[in-house]
Amino acid sequence: MKPIWDAIIVGGGPAGASCAVWLARLGFAPLLLEAGPRLGGLTAENPFRDDWIAALPEVTGRQVAANIARSVELACVNVRLDARVAAVRRTAQGFEVECAPGQAEGGETAGGSGMPAAPAAGGAAAGEAAADGGPARHAGRTLVLATGVKPRPLDPARPHERSPGVLVGPGAHVAAADYAGRSVAILGGGDNAFENYAYVRRRGAASAHIYARSVRAQRQWVRAVDPADLRVGPYRADPQTRAVDGRAYDLMLVFYGWEPQAACAAGLDLRRDARGFIATDPATAMASVPGCYAIGEVAQRMHPCVATALADGVVAAKAIERALQG
Repeated sequence: MKPIWDAIIVGGGPAGASCAVWLARLGFAPLLLEAGPRLGGLTAENPFRDDWIAALPEVTGRQVAANIARSVELACVNVRLDARVAAVRRTAQGFEVECAPGQAEGGETAGGSGMPAAPAAGGAAAGEAAADGGPARHAGRTLVLATGVKPRPLDPARPHERSPGVLVGPGAHVAAADYAGRSVAILGGGDNAFENYAYVRRRGAASAHIYARSVRAQRQWVRAVDPADLRVGPYRADPQTRAVDGRAYDLMLVFYGWEPQAACAAGLDLRRDARGFIATDPATAMASVPGCYAIGEVAQRMHPCVATALADGVVAAKAIERALQG
């Protein structure tokens, strides 16, 4: 008989992991599905110190991700890594989550130990893969979407287009690039653009220019930029030639902000806000479909950061506890 989890949590970043840990410690059986090879979400791609987390001074994003994985392990949460969710649908019992063929079970762990954990009280045993190698399906009484965000592309009409020397960030690939002696164009007016201006200059860039249609970055970052390196107003960027307003660069870094990543839940027809983020109840994090919750940056319920994402996971876990016990 196919097991039914108390909650299926899609996304192993700070919000999803927090929700899973709390549910497990409250005595429920959550299943945590993470599309990547490790837990931590965007923090796993951040090699820099994140001094905004008051409880974790001088800790890098990657160390935060390692702490998240350890917390999940200690709570004996059942986890599937490399589990890309292809579709979600409602059922009479709650929800069914379908993972892409060949991915859902290959990274199975229980709290990162590699061995199935005993189910929490009232919960289910470890999930099962399709015997024919097709998509694995998991059933849950409730569903939590913690799928996060993805960087906005340079050209929304060609979101998957790749051009040599054009890095859409932020992320580890931006941090790892060689900037020594190179000219760099930085597109965007937010914190990431201005922070990375300082980074590429420290890494020996011959020149770095920020192109911002408007400036939204924090004052300390703006003040650190040489005014001669900041262009504010409309501009034209050509990714094929890595040119901005006709000036060619060795590298082009794109920091256009973020957009919600929740295509897997398209079949639920969830209500969205004007920016496309999933709309939720402020007190419970429940989305417009009963039993479905959205937390972290995919819902933009609070200012996006690790601390608020962790708190959002707790809100959803407590709401699920009330719903399942009620």
